[in-house]
Amino acid sequence: MSTRIRLQRHGKKGKPFFHIVVADQRAKRDGRFIEKLGTYNPNTNPATIDLDFERSVHWVSVGAQPTDTARAILSYRGVLMKEHLLRGVKKGALTQEQAEAKFEKWLEEKAGKIEKKKDELTKDAEKERAERLAAERKVSEERAAALTPQPEEEEAPAEETDTEEAAEATTEAPTEEVKEEAPAEEAPAEEAKEEAPAEEAKEEAPAEEAKEEAPAEGEEEKKD
Repeated sequence: MSTRIRLQRHGKKGKPFFHIVVADQRAKRDGRFIEKLGTYNPNTNPATIDLDFERSVHWVSVGAQPTDTARAILSYRGVLMKEHLLRGVKKGALTQEQAEAKFEKWLEEKAGKIEKKKDELTKDAEKERAERLAAERKVSEERAAALTPQPEEEEAPAEETDTEEAAEATTEAPTEEVKEEAPAEEAPAEEAKEEAPAEEAKEEAPAEEAKEEAPAEGEEEKKD
């Protein structure tokens, strides 16, 4: 019977929670299993892994084939590294003490990487929180500034209306004077027009007298 190490899905929609189990290859994904090795919760950052280390090493050493996700989890917790060192001990490539020393060194390096990753995640979360608070503070300040009354800006239109009324008063005054004085200036012109025919009449009067006298001279000649 071929066995596989795989994940069984649990939890609710949108928040999955997995069990790490050893099951027959022919069984359904969420069906019967042989042994439960631990749990995997991807909803946290970093993901939470609870694993029975010794039983996981045993099943890998007897030939259980993990799926891709299960292999990544086992490698992350050092199960595959431990099984690799144990195979070296069986072959005589190194002693048990050397294998344990190497594994302890690997665990220390892995723990350092994990702590560094956690610190980076914490710093990123704090930075994101600070930026979000700054953005919210800016928005609140803009809203407060928009709601506060501004009396100086409200008085400005009143001053403009006063200046406009003064300008209209100054511009309208000369036009009224011009309208009133215009008939006074035109009066002499009318008098001149009225006097002009009188002078012409005076000038034309001698001409008429001359015409009247002209026949008188002719008559005298006839009489002579």
